[in-house]
Amino acid sequence: MAQIEHDLFLNDQRSNWVRLRTLVMLRWFAVVGQIGAVLAAVYIYQFTLEIGLIAIVIGMPVLANVISVFLFPENRRLSEGEADLMIGFDLLQLGMLLYLTGGLNNPFALLILAPITVASTILPLRSTLILGAIALAVVTLLRFQSLPILTASGVPLILPELFVFGFWLSLVIGVVFVGIYARQVTQETLSMGEALVATQIALAREQKLTDLGGVVAAAAHELGTPLATIKLVSSELIDELDDNDEMKEDAMLIRAQADRCRDILRSMGRVGKEDHLMRHAPIETVIREASEPHLERGKTVTFSILPADEGAPRQPDIYRRPEVIHGIRNLVQNAVDFAMDRVLIEVSWTADNILIQIKDDGPGFPSSVLGRIGDPFVRRRRNDVTRAQRPGYEGMGLGLFIAKTLLERSGAKLQFANGAARALSDKRGGAIVSVEWPRSVIEAKVEKARGALGDNTPITQA
Repeated sequence: MAQIEHDLFLNDQRSNWVRLRTLVMLRWFAVVGQIGAVLAAVYIYQFTLEIGLIAIVIGMPVLANVISVFLFPENRRLSEGEADLMIGFDLLQLGMLLYLTGGLNNPFALLILAPITVASTILPLRSTLILGAIALAVVTLLRFQSLPILTASGVPLILPELFVFGFWLSLVIGVVFVGIYARQVTQETLSMGEALVATQIALAREQKLTDLGGVVAAAAHELGTPLATIKLVSSELIDELDDNDEMKEDAMLIRAQADRCRDILRSMGRVGKEDHLMRHAPIETVIREASEPHLERGKTVTFSILPADEGAPRQPDIYRRPEVIHGIRNLVQNAVDFAMDRVLIEVSWTADNILIQIKDDGPGFPSSVLGRIGDPFVRRRRNDVTRAQRPGYEGMGLGLFIAKTLLERSGAKLQFANGAARALSDKRGGAIVSVEWPRSVIEAKVEKARGALGDNTPITQA
């Protein structure tokens, strides 16, 4: 898990690249729109404009597109600096066109927001701030300097000063707001996408480990009887061949090789058959298996396995799903990491539900992020005490996100809270994580859990 978080953290530092073809296509749409607007102004509304200068300004992006298409392949990815130059060029070209067509008296000045929206979506924060500053400078310049649009009778089209000021203020606010909004939405989308990839990787790894355990158990189960028979017969032969040293040595070799096969089975990982018995186990067995990697880390982990009421049925058997094991393991890891001394894992059940509560005697969840626990990349500034407790932890919230996603995928509902862990000896407040399933979605039925298992089935490889 730490490796996955580290890889995603490094991946977050990369430059955001965009295809050249994308910006070229956007530029073509802008050019078509600009030409259409100028033609409508001249031939429909009979406005007087600086057609020569306007043609030169509109021709600049056309020339840039033609050069880009001939010099670079369509699938070329732009670096941060190259994308900055292209979007900055479009921003300045639009500013020049607005200067020649009335400045802020031109309602199309609203299009100044388009390059900022694109920049905040695909570029890092530094580049977005630079382009945003350029946009604000262009808007402010157009507020005071521009060539007027003249009607057919020579009358300039100029809005009242109050309207111009209001339009300028709305554009300034729009540049800031749209930039922040687009960037925030894009960052959350990217974070969620990367976190979901990490979840899939974690689940695939857990699935492989589960399959491997089934392979080993199946091999040991199916080959255990013939190996035991070989060992028994060879031992009897050894006793009967005391007077024949050569044959006795061969019988001892057979017994040694049978023992060797048994040892190999304990560590083998070849594809074989899945043991049906590995598919489900009592809830206590599954929870202890999930918690096992964190039981010897210097904290006392206590289990409480009791029905919620006396009338509840016996301890349920549940399916050993990889998402359940990995999700519970992440929650236990988080509790052990932050606990002062002890962690309590309570498992209870009723006729309808199965509830697991993981409690620790640590400082609890920070109140500032309690409502956002389970979102990917929830960061909290770490102090020296926290660094000493978790020296290898990046504090990105990815582990809890993966646990929450995997467990919800299995049908569970999670709740995160702080409170006094009264079951612990020192009644300090700590974190409490509750995981609850309806028995119908996770329980293996009694006849399936304890009935005849049937033949083992081959494991399907991806």
